[in-house]
Amino acid sequence: MKSYILLVVTIFCFLNATGQKFEQLAKTPPMGWNSWNKFACNVSEDLIMQMADAMASSGMKDAGYEYVVIDDCWQVDRDANGEIVVDQKRFPHGIKYLADYIHSKGLKFGIYSCAGSMTCAGRPGGRGHEFQDARTYARWGVDYLKYDWCNTTTQNAKSSYITMRDGLFAARRPIVFSICEWGTAKPWEWGKEAGHLWRTTGDIVDRWDAMISIVDKEKDLAKYAGPGYWNDPDMLEVGNGGMTTEEYRTHFSVWCMLAAPLMAGNDLKNMADETSAILKNQELIALDQDSLGAQGFCYRDNGGYQIWIKKLAHKEKAACLLNRSDEEKTVQVDFNVLLKANDDYWSSEPYKLDDYKIRDLWEHKEVKPDKALISIKLPPHSVKVFRFIKRNNSL
Repeated sequence: MKSYILLVVTIFCFLNATGQKFEQLAKTPPMGWNSWNKFACNVSEDLIMQMADAMASSGMKDAGYEYVVIDDCWQVDRDANGEIVVDQKRFPHGIKYLADYIHSKGLKFGIYSCAGSMTCAGRPGGRGHEFQDARTYARWGVDYLKYDWCNTTTQNAKSSYITMRDGLFAARRPIVFSICEWGTAKPWEWGKEAGHLWRTTGDIVDRWDAMISIVDKEKDLAKYAGPGYWNDPDMLEVGNGGMTTEEYRTHFSVWCMLAAPLMAGNDLKNMADETSAILKNQELIALDQDSLGAQGFCYRDNGGYQIWIKKLAHKEKAACLLNRSDEEKTVQVDFNVLLKANDDYWSSEPYKLDDYKIRDLWEHKEVKPDKALISIKLPPHSVKVFRFIKRNNSL
């Protein structure tokens, strides 16, 4: 009996210790790059190494992007022992070699699998091999796991992801766990128990209407996000060609207001200057990575025009004016109203507009209006993003 109790206590202490490691990850939304949006199944060792090189040399790493993630199609089979088999033609040196190369660049390495029997591209999934795969990923040096939801038939989502979580705990390597369940089982209600981020919708598509429809589904989810646990509206399409530069600025701005993971999905080796400027906008990234970890919320919705507010650390705040319509809009903006939005957060101390600098985060300059109420023109599908910075604070 004593031996049994000792075993139970040992297992409990082990899981508790590994769980603590798990909870120290992703204190701000993960930033990185994923292969799927641009390259789909056309992945290889050479391609991923080139993207790692480009992330390090292009300024993306310096801007905060750190994970290089291979999505689907790196795996082809399982061997007689059930071990996942890597496509040797595309990854001739194996995955550990690739992970070591990415780590040598000061970056972190991510990989993809699926909770079902097969991945979305029909490759071997993780069902029934969760603990085995977790040990393999830990041995390879994986830092981030995206876990999809294809070919799951009657599986229970929460149980399936917790099983994989337990496998990661047992493997004893801290790995950020990305739940890619598409929002069908409301993962925001249980995701904290299983992982660090959870997809809230189906896949993004590189079109304005598809992107903005995802934004609509985030409006009521802010209360579920915070340091270590994030709503994930899917990866970025910035630079992939399906939207205008203005629309990509809006896409990036709203993701930052939502405290969303910022996983670039373009060809990092061949970025246009406009794409680079969007993805490396440090003032927008600072909103996304703010230590308070508050997801922005829709403060005002007038159909084609919305105001989104994001609370920030040090009693600061950001406001995003979003023109969703197909026509230019002239809007009346009262900075006093924007500053006072969500009064419960500010009620602990008096506040005055004079105590704040107003910063335009795309123009990269301070706004000094003659009066609090001004008119602003917003082109179709565009945003204005302002930050209220306390005058005794510095960014």
